[in-house]
Amino acid sequence: MIARWRWALRQLTRRLWFRASLFSLLGVATALLAIIFKGAIPETLPARIGADAVDKILGIIASSMLAVTTFSLSTMVAAYGAASTGVTPRATTLVMQDTTTQNALATFIGSFLFSLVGLIALSTGAYGAQGRVLLFTVTIAVVILIVYTLLRWIDHLSKLGRVGETIDRVESATIDALRHRVQWPYLGGTPYPASGLPPASAQAVSCDRTGYVQHVDVQALGRIAREHQASIYLDVLPGGFAHAGMALAWIVPQPGEEPAAREALHEAILGAITLGTHRTFEHDPRFGLSVLSEIASRALSPAVNDPGTAIDVIGRGVRSLTCWGQPPDSPPEADPDCQRIYVHPLDVDDLFDDFFGPIARDGAGLLEVDTRMTKALLSLAQINPPLFKAAASRHAARLLQHAEHALVLDEDKRRIRELAQPLLRREAH
Repeated sequence: MIARWRWALRQLTRRLWFRASLFSLLGVATALLAIIFKGAIPETLPARIGADAVDKILGIIASSMLAVTTFSLSTMVAAYGAASTGVTPRATTLVMQDTTTQNALATFIGSFLFSLVGLIALSTGAYGAQGRVLLFTVTIAVVILIVYTLLRWIDHLSKLGRVGETIDRVESATIDALRHRVQWPYLGGTPYPASGLPPASAQAVSCDRTGYVQHVDVQALGRIAREHQASIYLDVLPGGFAHAGMALAWIVPQPGEEPAAREALHEAILGAITLGTHRTFEHDPRFGLSVLSEIASRALSPAVNDPGTAIDVIGRGVRSLTCWGQPPDSPPEADPDCQRIYVHPLDVDDLFDDFFGPIARDGAGLLEVDTRMTKALLSLAQINPPLFKAAASRHAARLLQHAEHALVLDEDKRRIRELAQPLLRREAH
């Protein structure tokens, strides 16, 4: 599992302003370095390459990059709006984390500041003849970088914010989260007791805020458990909603522990669980499946009326759940230092409910959607019968109930019943 500081750093580096600030500092530093290293340039070189033209080139870069940056920002805002209204607002965060967009904007802003600082330094005479040569060389390299970035940016604009591209991002994030959980089924800890309940002597660690669990630092909890010789039973997973007063975890402390030490233990456990105002994709596979289902439901709404997108999303859901049903490439991992941390596993019924439940409700009146849903459930039941067949059978029966009420023609109802018979027989058994 990822430690809390590494997770926080990863979240920080995905912010748009981070790369823009980094490239801006790099642009300023590059312009100033030409002053420092100007002594390394031979005195006869400036007359040979015509470095006097560097101020004109910098002026062109400064004026053009400001316009390109403004245009790019307006394009980004339009793409975010398209993703929010055409797909779902929950997918906007993935569009905002697009590295190509961030690199393009950062390059444009960094180039603008590079040229601006270069022009200011030239006007003060800080470079001298040798410094102008070095600045000229760096400026040519910056121009090449700008051209390369512009070509990539133009190609990327044709896809940014489009429905298909945004769905691709949601599917990819969901698959990554599922694969991570397959590799770390208990987040590095130990499975909960078979009863699913902590010991009767366990004490609750109550939440002091309200929000979604975004990250659980199991490594930190392992260190805390070793230091206090305690056992910790986590009652929440990333993606769960916690409210003030709710038990986030249960602890079985060392006998005879002082009240002050017990209070410190509670505070340390709360510090290892990060709460936020919204769910994230990284460690929350159920959120990715819910967002995919939400995209399909929006496509099935009367305002959109796009069953083709819903059918496409159903296929993506099957592809995502297949990752959960396949064994990992290497044995599931557990942290040997976290043996005292007990964690609930993901429930396959919850995964099916998150994805298939809303689509079955909203698409029940369309035969093509019912057909694709039934085939998807059949596929999953065949991919991993021990894991999926019970949940697939339950959802097939539920889908059939929706279809019986929503479909108009008896012929359509009969077709769905016949298609779902293999799953309904399993349900009867």
